[in-house]
Amino acid sequence: MPMSMVKADIAQDMLRDCLNGSDEGAVIPGTHFRKELRNEGLWMVDAWHVLKTGCIFNPPEHDIKTGEWKYTIEGHTSEGIWLAIVFCFKQVNRAFLITVFSVEIKRRPV
Repeated sequence: MPMSMVKADIAQDMLRDCLNGSDEGAVIPGTHFRKELRNEGLWMVDAWHVLKTGCIFNPPEHDIKTGEWKYTIEGHTSEGIWLAIVFCFKQVNRAFLITVFSVEIKRRPV
């Protein structure tokens, strides 16, 4: 059964708890996420930086097919690339990374 929707600020806190491994939390990078990360020429360390320091600016989107709520966290990598990472919660302490993409217009000058 899919998790209920939570507000963006709560989802951000839950994601950080998953990253920190509290309460046996975990972040699971899906196959599509890993493929898109490679296509962007980036590494997991880049994604982890955004997951730890980025923000969820928009409300979640409901996926009618899966019944899950999808959240997007955005932020700069340490090299100034603006990333958007789409994820959902499989459980309160399990975040699943769905996809990732860069936004060129928000890239920081090097």
